[in-house]
Amino acid sequence: MSRVSGPQQESKGRSVAEYDSQDRRLFETVAAPLYEEMLTGSGLAPDDPRLAPDAPDAEPRRALELLLDLGLVRRDTETDRWLPEDPTSSVARVVSPLGREGARLLEESAAWSSTLAALGQAWRRTPQAADVGPFTYLRAEAIEPFLAALVAECQEEALTAQPQTGRDPKLLAVGIRRDTALLERGARIRTLYQHSARRSSATREYVAEVSARGAEVRTLDEFFNRMIVIDRRVAVIPSGDDLSTALAVREPSVVAYLVDVFERSWERGRPFTSRSATMLKDIAAEQRAMTLRMLIEGHPDPVSAKRLGVSPRTYAGYVADLKNEFEAETRFQLGYTIGQLGLSGEE
Repeated sequence: MSRVSGPQQESKGRSVAEYDSQDRRLFETVAAPLYEEMLTGSGLAPDDPRLAPDAPDAEPRRALELLLDLGLVRRDTETDRWLPEDPTSSVARVVSPLGREGARLLEESAAWSSTLAALGQAWRRTPQAADVGPFTYLRAEAIEPFLAALVAECQEEALTAQPQTGRDPKLLAVGIRRDTALLERGARIRTLYQHSARRSSATREYVAEVSARGAEVRTLDEFFNRMIVIDRRVAVIPSGDDLSTALAVREPSVVAYLVDVFERSWERGRPFTSRSATMLKDIAAEQRAMTLRMLIEGHPDPVSAKRLGVSPRTYAGYVADLKNEFEAETRFQLGYTIGQLGLSGEE
């Protein structure tokens, strides 16, 4: 039987740890408006079509279940309607424990970071550290632990470049926790994505979380490969096309060169959080120009899509838009027209 079907059904609620960001998004977008509707409409009938098990959209039903879990609604036995409850007790039951848990995790994270940083400093003073040399190859499963330890030692600044979209949402969730702890320690984060990252909901959520704590994020049409630089002393870059091997660089001159490349790209980047019409128009123009350059240079579609940070299907859509713009039926006609107009993709 459904959790919202019985006339006297009550929820015992979930523990605080069971409420996550998906619950919060459902609450903000569906449950809260449904609650306000109950306030203004004398409750909600249990046979409301939106709550039916076979309703096309399951979110209203899930939203009601969430309200029930939070103690924000009850089933009135006299009127047999869902009625809103005072949210004060829910605030105390959900928000306060989350705040305490967040403070505990930050304290624990800071303690671990301090201890590991001390060990890192001790390591760098030993002969073994000198024997490692300025370059270290990292393979497969060794990459993430190395990066986690490196970020835990960060004291001043982390520079990151993440070309292409489609990052694993689970990895982004880990990144939010890791980078939030870094920012809370007073370090600075600057991140570069490609313009296409703006269409990724997971990336937008990550950017919103870290930007609220002071991180800076920008996007470009195309830039150098994946990279992270910690405190301008260690850089980690890919070593191979399949990203299964990474190279940790400690040579000061090479790290300084990579930082310079990053800074030049950063200056050309556009703020991720800006939604101005002018900037969005400029981004569209840059992606159009980039597509033109890929066609003029004759790259295969998979290569062109990768350089723009989009899927092959999306790239094919960009090419189709150019065909419509130049009234060409085939790519050959499109290429001929581009050549006749003297376009270079740099306009």
